Amino acid sequence: MKRRELLVKLVSPAVFTVGLFVAWELLCRALKVPLAILPAPSDVFAALWQYRAPIWDNSFVTLWTTLAGFLLATSFGLALGIAVGWHRAIYDGIYPVLIGFNSIPKVAVVPVLILWFGLGEIPAVLTAFLISFFPIVVNVATGLATTEPELEDVLRALGASKLDIMRKVGLPRALPYFFGSLKVAITLAFVGTTVSEMTAANEGIGYLLISAGSSMQMGLAFAGLVVIGAMAMGMYELFAVVEKRTTGWAHRSAH
Repeated sequence: MKRRELLVKLVSPAVFTVGLFVAWELLCRALKVPLAILPAPSDVFAALWQYRAPIWDNSFVTLWTTLAGFLLATSFGLALGIAVGWHRAIYDGIYPVLIGFNSIPKVAVVPVLILWFGLGEIPAVLTAFLISFFPIVVNVATGLATTEPELEDVLRALGASKLDIMRKVGLPRALPYFFGSLKVAITLAFVGTTVSEMTAANEGIGYLLISAGSSMQMGLAFAGLVVIGAMAMGMYELFAVVEKRTTGWAHRSAH
């Protein structure tokens, strides 16, 4: 039964993806959509192969800047999330400020980062950080703040301090929230990096998209989008595997 379930999990996404590309190809061929408007998947994969060298080089730049910003967001978000979830007064005081900060469009922040740090990787790293740390803070704080008061009362009656409750109950309870936020944050980090590269970089997939669009190379532009999606999906699945191995106890059995 387990082998069958695993096969279904592996085959279903592949079948859906292949079906999507086939439908896309047939639609473009049937309607004779111009390449300059919407390239068919065959044109996209042809561009992936033809421009594989620049795509590889720019993909590496985007990947490492995204991971750098994501690691900063994880460290800062985890620390701030623990601080926010530590006490209800801190939660009530800081949380509205975080909501207001998160509502600021990060695209509007990129020009400021360019003025401060110039063109290059630093604005991309910081944009990835700014756009991805908020889900981590919120989820970690929520996991800590939703510990049952009755459980805390019992532990205090047994002599546990607030730090003991945090270490032995709060943090393990927040782990599923934390890993869930990582899966969301890594995809947002790719968005932030790409947006910054489209504005303030001379390399990276975002820069490649702008260059391809300005020269009407739509096949190359869509190839860049496919690469971004593939990298984001790969990182998402990586964290999903780590989450399952680390917090399997928190997930209901399939049976």
